Amino acid sequence: MIRSRRLFLKSPALMASGLCLPSLPFLLGACGGGSASNDTSTPPTPPTTEPAWHMPEEGGAHRATWMAFAASASIWGSERGAVHAALARIADAIVQVEPVKMLVPTQDLALASSLLDPRIQLIPQDCDDLWLRDSGALFVKDAQGQSGACDFHFNGWGQKQTHAKDALLAAAMARHTQAKLLSAGLVLEGGAIEHDGQGTAIITESCVLNPNRNPGLSKAACEAELLRLLGLRKIIWLPGIAGRDITDGHTDFYARFAGPGVVLANLETDPSSYDYALTRKHLDILNAATDAEGRRLQVLPLEPPSQIRAPYAQRRDFAAGYVNFYLTQACVFMPEFGDAAADAKARQRLAEAFPSRQVVQIYIDAIAAGGGGIHCTTQQEPA
Repeated sequence: MIRSRRLFLKSPALMASGLCLPSLPFLLGACGGGSASNDTSTPPTPPTTEPAWHMPEEGGAHRATWMAFAASASIWGSERGAVHAALARIADAIVQVEPVKMLVPTQDLALASSLLDPRIQLIPQDCDDLWLRDSGALFVKDAQGQSGACDFHFNGWGQKQTHAKDALLAAAMARHTQAKLLSAGLVLEGGAIEHDGQGTAIITESCVLNPNRNPGLSKAACEAELLRLLGLRKIIWLPGIAGRDITDGHTDFYARFAGPGVVLANLETDPSSYDYALTRKHLDILNAATDAEGRRLQVLPLEPPSQIRAPYAQRRDFAAGYVNFYLTQACVFMPEFGDAAADAKARQRLAEAFPSRQVVQIYIDAIAAGGGGIHCTTQQEPA
């Protein structure tokens, strides 16, 4: 059965979940007890002044795309070579339209040089894994155009995987870009937040309000901190689903903005999948929602493939979905899975949603077999 979400990596690096959280400057005064999914806190009061920082839309101008050429043997085993090759295909495609900065463990510099386009900047940096969307900095701007780099204290998706090196990547990216390092009062990952660049975000409760990241955190406290750091004025909460995959239901496999007021949403077609009912519930919520400007959302369903090719055809943890695309100003980078009809239909849907961009499909099966996609491996640095 095809799964469209990232499942737990079966590796020696897997750790017990939710037992040891880092000490963080939580907004304790706004935290409530009990179940986060039943939160009844009063929404945050709108600020009297504009927030100091805002997160530009993903599809705006980029100074660069960041990636990590990391695939440790303890996590990926015999598939390490195929993963490096897939990372190279993604990076080599993106560098055709904008600069790429690649974090590379020192021991892999020679391999990276042999596989990657020479235009890609290689930056020596220890990493645990390749999911830079989750572990790296989220870049923001202030009113004067100065750059900030938000550190959301990556904790291995709730202590599920070793992450000591990845927890340092946000600070490393801030140093390399000379951006102001901003320490968040939350634990979360970049893949948990989908935003339109105009103050609206879509977030899954199952991830961000999960006790394995933010014990006791209320929606109101979360929204206040995301207003402060990212300039988010309206959050559309989806329930998501906890415990089924290592991310506890990241937003970037369920819903993505194609532009202000337009959302592409995953619609699972396999009735036996746990995502079948959940994606329909998500669509109901999105169809009834408005953004920060009061616009009713236009929701465009995007169905996953019904089959994948060898050698991963029987892999239940294969992330078979098209929603995890990556945007630059010139292109949409999306996967193809060998299901000719589904690949073509998804390509057409993205071409219609992004008429000014070229749609580029990339073979990433080895990465999808580890539970992620192109968006998971990339992080934009706004111009």
